[in-house]
Amino acid sequence: MARGRFITFEGGEGTGKSTQIARLAEALRGRGLSVVQTREPGGSPGAEALRALLVNGEAGRWTPTAEALLMYAARDDHLNQVIRPALERGDWVLCDRFSDSTRAYQGAGGKVDATFIEALDMAVVGADRPDLTLIFDLEPQAGLERAKARAGGEDRFESKGEGFHRRLREGFLKIAEAEPDRCRIIDAGGSVDAVGSAVWEALRERWPGELGDG
Repeated sequence: MARGRFITFEGGEGTGKSTQIARLAEALRGRGLSVVQTREPGGSPGAEALRALLVNGEAGRWTPTAEALLMYAARDDHLNQVIRPALERGDWVLCDRFSDSTRAYQGAGGKVDATFIEALDMAVVGADRPDLTLIFDLEPQAGLERAKARAGGEDRFESKGEGFHRRLREGFLKIAEAEPDRCRIIDAGGSVDAVGSAVWEALRERWPGELGDG
């Protein structure tokens, strides 16, 4: 059986990733494809337990280095329990955040050395990198205002300050610039339908002829 497709959704707070990942999952299932929709940190029982430690509490609860280590501990469990088995079955895996979030949040935002993060990534992720990464780009203040309006209370990263969120945005854009074959920047400032159309077009460009019309 052919390996499945691995698509990751990245971006700062309030960029609308969760809405778009749900829309894309529905669209792909409507075309008869088997889809696994998941998230990070989390996505498996062990990783969800670590998520609770990472996204709640005071902004300074963990150092950025400790955050990176916890993120990769969660990622290891998620990969082995969910993502790798799904790809081996031939499923399309849609993941809300993955390694690029660690590069941006703990690396660019938290100033953890990039060499350290890449060593962790090589050890944990290895060759199982995404086939396509959609980076949702939005001015940080607009994203934070959106994020404050949503329910849930997981606001530890939102509270890290404007400077952090500006470094975060710059970090994501640098990732896209460095890996243009893998990454597509999505303007997250438009309507839900406009953003959804941009997401679909990115998939059709990546896999021409596989998804049909529309």
